[in-house]
Amino acid sequence: MKPLPRVNLDDKIFTLKYYVDEEYAHLKIRDPQVCRSCAEKPCLVFCPAGVYRAEREGGITVSYQACVECGSCRVACPYLNIEWDYPRGGYGVAYKFG
Repeated sequence: MKPLPRVNLDDKIFTLKYYVDEEYAHLKIRDPQVCRSCAEKPCLVFCPAGVYRAEREGGITVSYQACVECGSCRVACPYLNIEWDYPRGGYGVAYKFG
């Protein structure tokens, strides 16, 4: 069996297509104050797409438009402060296999 070629994750993420739903954010911070008091902020590390960014005030900005729908943020937040849902039908990331 021929081994699979090595693939850089950044190269794969670059090939994804996003269908952005500007009317419905499928990722939300439940309570911004919880993020401000969180010292570790694991969401900044776990997300492969860099959806979560730290604000100067200690909060978190969510750029849901770049989400690859892996769900890692749901398990990364020790306070369960991220509301995660699938995008509405026809929106979100479109994976191309091959």
